[in-house]
Amino acid sequence: MSLTPPQIRQAAALCVALSICALLVVPGNFPGLSGDARLTLAVFALATCAWVGTPIDDTYIALGAGLALTVTGVISSNTLFGTLGDSTVWLLICAFVLAAAVARTGLAGRAAAFLVSGARSVRQLAHLTTAALVVTAFAVPATSGRAALALPVFLALAKVLADRKRLVVMLALLFPTVILLSAVATLIGAGAHLITVSVLWEATGNRVGFTQWLLIGLPLAVASSHLAAEVVLLTTTKRADRRGPVRITADDIQRHSENPVTGPWSSAESRCLMLLATVVALWCSGPLHQVPPAIVALIGAIVASSPALGTVHLKDALKTVPWSLLLFMAATMAMGVALANSGAAKWLVAGLPVDVEPWLFLALVIAVSTAAHLVLQSRSARSSVLVPLVIAAAVGAGVNPVAAALASTAAAGFCHTLPASAKPVTLFAEIPGTPTYTSHDLLRLSAVLAPLTAALVLLFALAVWPLLGVPVLKP
Repeated sequence: MSLTPPQIRQAAALCVALSICALLVVPGNFPGLSGDARLTLAVFALATCAWVGTPIDDTYIALGAGLALTVTGVISSNTLFGTLGDSTVWLLICAFVLAAAVARTGLAGRAAAFLVSGARSVRQLAHLTTAALVVTAFAVPATSGRAALALPVFLALAKVLADRKRLVVMLALLFPTVILLSAVATLIGAGAHLITVSVLWEATGNRVGFTQWLLIGLPLAVASSHLAAEVVLLTTTKRADRRGPVRITADDIQRHSENPVTGPWSSAESRCLMLLATVVALWCSGPLHQVPPAIVALIGAIVASSPALGTVHLKDALKTVPWSLLLFMAATMAMGVALANSGAAKWLVAGLPVDVEPWLFLALVIAVSTAAHLVLQSRSARSSVLVPLVIAAAVGAGVNPVAAALASTAAAGFCHTLPASAKPVTLFAEIPGTPTYTSHDLLRLSAVLAPLTAALVLLFALAVWPLLGVPVLKP
């Protein structure tokens, strides 16, 4: 009886994990490695191999790893449970409540109709759609939430352009591509960002706040998203497709949309827009008023769900919070603490050459992070595995660990090669009754976009971020 590819992968992952654990438990192996570090590496190896090679839920694996580290005494129970009370976790919870209020009012569809209706060419349509999707990073946390919010808008556009199949396929590929690449614009854009910030704080004492992340990430998000729009255009359409004019009006979208996108604004829409604008403004001006972003988000969530001014009931909004993701983040944060405090991370990177040029070190980090989605499909899992190691290696190489961690996290945002590489890619790949992209389209896009986005991240890390207060060399 022949084994299927998933079974082969599971068997290989199990063999690798058991081999690593066997090597670690032998007392004579790896002198200088403490008992806590050995246990941490064993748990880390088992969790990583389980993420890679088994269909077991990622959160279940992470919780099991966190529990194992606590029971063995590597970390305390306060460390494990305290991560769930981290301010970044509360920031994400409150941001989802705000996102539920935005989704309930239909603001996203109205904003998209306003932007897209100004397009007069295919290229304008692609870039206006890109601009609209970048903006959603401020309103909806996590890429899967943004993809779910954007799907009705895409379906409306697909029906309007039903007689131009190539343009529909182009938009189907453009939506998830931009959603994934633009997530780096904000701290709440992906759970991986919160893991990176937490690991940086525990390992180095450097706290990257919402405003600093915005200053660093937004320019990269805009540049990479519009670069991706051009690549999607060139790889999915022909010159004749791009030459044809485009005429899409708000009324065209309204005919295929459930929520109103034209006409007078309702009082709920006006209140929600004002609240969202106020929250984003307070987030961006944090250094001036010194109110933590999580407190600002909590105030916004309370107002958004209040009986008098709100647009959504709190219990309904809380149902949209991905509690599984939050538990995953908390457990992987604890794993990161164990890697850093036990000395395991430093030991893992101790054999790496430390005399390489800073630009070469960052290039290697970005290359590995860009390709990591082929092994670890979860973006948060990639950060929980890579960031502690990147930080430890950066310290040894004399590179600023903040720059290295941010570069790794930004590069890991590329996950377009396969339909299963990311949830937004999967969502837009399977739409009944609507033409969409194939695996061949993804591979062709990935072959062009992967090196371009990696080079762009390296350019920002070397030339742009130092101007924004994140130097390449360790201070």
